[in-house]
Order: sequence, then C-alpha cells, then structure tokens
Amino acid sequence: MADFEQRAFFVSVIWRSIGVGYFIHSKRPGSWVPFAKRCLRSPRKPPCPGRRDPYHTAMNRAWLSVLVSLPALARLCAADFQIATLPLGSAAPDFNLPGVDGRSYTLKDFAGAKILVVVFTCNHCPTAQYYEERLKKLVTDYKSKGVAVVAIMPNDPKSVRLDELGWTDLSDSFEEMKIRARDRNFNLPYLYDGDTEVVARAYGPVATPHVFIFDSGRNLRYVGAMDDSERVQQVTKHYVRDALDALLAGREPEVTKTKIVGCSVKWAGKADSVKAYMEKLAAEPVSLAPADADTLKELRKNQSGKFRLINFWATWCPPCIAEFHEFVTINRMYRHRDFEVVTVAVNRPEEEKDVLAFLKKKQASFQNFIFASARREELIDAVDPDWQGQVPYTVLIAPDGKILYRETDRIDPLTIKRAIVKALNEKKPWY
Repeated sequence: MADFEQRAFFVSVIWRSIGVGYFIHSKRPGSWVPFAKRCLRSPRKPPCPGRRDPYHTAMNRAWLSVLVSLPALARLCAADFQIATLPLGSAAPDFNLPGVDGRSYTLKDFAGAKILVVVFTCNHCPTAQYYEERLKKLVTDYKSKGVAVVAIMPNDPKSVRLDELGWTDLSDSFEEMKIRARDRNFNLPYLYDGDTEVVARAYGPVATPHVFIFDSGRNLRYVGAMDDSERVQQVTKHYVRDALDALLAGREPEVTKTKIVGCSVKWAGKADSVKAYMEKLAAEPVSLAPADADTLKELRKNQSGKFRLINFWATWCPPCIAEFHEFVTINRMYRHRDFEVVTVAVNRPEEEKDVLAFLKKKQASFQNFIFASARREELIDAVDPDWQGQVPYTVLIAPDGKILYRETDRIDPLTIKRAIVKALNEKKPWY
C-alpha cells in the first residue's frame, strides 16, 4: 500500500503541475503563440529569460515540479512493470554472461546443439529449488540426444528482501550461486544476469523457473513451465520433455505455451522498497529482561511450538560481538515461519545497561535476556549440564525440546541456515 500511495502522490503532483501550467497559459493573451515568435513579434518587451516575468516564473515552477517528480515515479513503477515474454517463433536473443564455473557463455557456445533449452531460475525461490533435481535429470537424459540446457539467474539481488528468504539458505548473489551449484552438483551452466538483467529483459521470464526451448534454427518453439506441478509426486504433464521429444522427432509440440507458477522475477527498481523495509525493521523496539534458573529451564524446554535458536554471548567476548549480526539476519529471514531467535547474555546483572545499548545498536528486536545472578554455575546448569559456560554457545531446539544443532564456538552461518531450513521444511513443507 505504501508504494501505491507514493505512486499516486507523484502522479497527482505531475497532473497538478500540468493543470497549473495549462491555467497560466489559458489566462495569458496569446499564450499559445510559440515563445520564439512572441520574442520576435514584440522586440521592445520580449518575455525572455533575463526579465522577471511572472508568467515564466510560474511556468518554470510548474514544469520544474514535473521534472523533479518523473524520476521518482519512474523508480516506483519500474519494479511493477512486467517485461513482455518473447513470442513464439522469435529468434533467441544473444547473451554474454558469466557462469559459476569461472567462464563466460554466449549463444554461440551452444551452436552445436540440436535444441537449446534456456531456463530462468534462481537460488532463493522454493519453487525453483523443487525443480533443481528435475532440471539436472533433464540434462542427463537429453544430453546424448543433442539437447543443451543452460540456466540463467535473472533476479536483481538488491531487490530481494530478507523475509523472501524464509525457504532458503542462500540468496541470489553471484557468489551464492557458486555455492548452490557446487553443493547441489549442478551439471549445467548456471549464469548470472542480476547486475543488469539485460538478457532477462530480452527473454521476458515471468517467474522462476521459466523455460524457453529453441529449435536448431534457434527459433522459440516452447515457452512455459517444466511440468504441471512443483510437487513431483503430483506431476501428470511433462511439458518440456514432451516438447523436446516432439522437436527431436521433427514434429510440432502439442503444447507450445503454458502459464508459470513460481516466484516473480525480482526486477531492478525495488531497492527503495527494500530500503524502506530495512528502515522499518530498524525501528522495531529492542528490550532486555533478566533470566533466572526457572526462565532458562523454560527456554531450554521450548514449549513455544516453534524452532528456537538460542545464542549465549557476552559483550566482553570478541567472537560473540563479531558474529552477532548473523543472528539478526537469521531472525529476519525465518521469523515469519515457526521459528524464533533468543539471546542470553552471560554478563553480570550490573552490566545490563551496556548489554542493552549493544542490542539496540544491532537492532536485536527478538527476545533478549541477561543472567539475573552473578552465580552463573546454577544458571548454566539450568540450560545444559554438559555446557561448561564458554561463549559463544548456540543451540537450535525443536518444538519437542530436542537439540538439533549445537555449537560451542563461532557459528558457520550457512550450516545453521541449512539446519533451520531442513527442520522447518520437515515439519511443514512449503508445498
């Protein structure tokens, strides 16, 4: 709603400015005579810029409002503008994009293939992730038949909000693409178009994944979904495989175009929206409460119905300070699911002021506690008798109280994100 209201405001400014300009013109005799002709026709009193002419002063102000408003309006509308999808029969647009394997790829690199499949996909989208294994299987099954498959990541990473990463361990940056391809053993080129989106705008994917199939002449013969369900167990129509089989046999595919179900492409232009979202998060209240032994036992028992990540830390612990921002990010990524972050400072009670100041600086708007007593051993045993009290100490606790992850040193953010996503998806799959 906020973006809509901003667009409406800028549009109203523009139209009011145009209206003022029209009114000024309409009230001035001979106003529709071109400015240059008026200067020539009235050499003694030319309404030229050097003179203080109320008419031109008003007009300049009106049009200045228009010019100032247009760029802002353009930025607001850019993210909502839907790029046209490449029509059937069109030639494949050329590209020159970097791949996760360290080399760049162009359309000519696939010239030897009978058929070229271009798939626009990404890291963060749960739908795209569900199709990764099917995409790899497609490569394996059709490579020997002369079919080349290339994946392109179309999203602007700066336009992806943290709360859109609730079903992933990785976002859509080029470096994170390299990690995804390595860890999930991608067997096809995975190319990055996130900085300019020039190639994505030429092809016009609607969502991820979006498939484009080109024949030997590199004309578009199929565009749409891979199949009819992201749930592999419910697939009944294999659109891409059927299209490939038909083209390899010299036939026209029965289905040449389908609609797409997936995550919308994150076109550049949403950076301002992401900034506003981050500012909203920064304004959330931050609090700190004392935790006695009973409180800590309840935290450890975890009857919240959520997966609970607890980080024990201290302001005098350099590794704790260095990694603390990771817990803020993790909280913002997954808190809209059945997940919460809790921190417990093992500082002494009299250090509460310093602890709270640090938490506010880090925008730690989750549950925060501080040891309620200087007698720490009793409090440590209330959490975990096997824990010797060293910090940082981090545990991921399931809703049934089972510890799923434990680290007595600095966390590996990727490892813990994967543990969280795995636990959340096993309890409540996205689909």
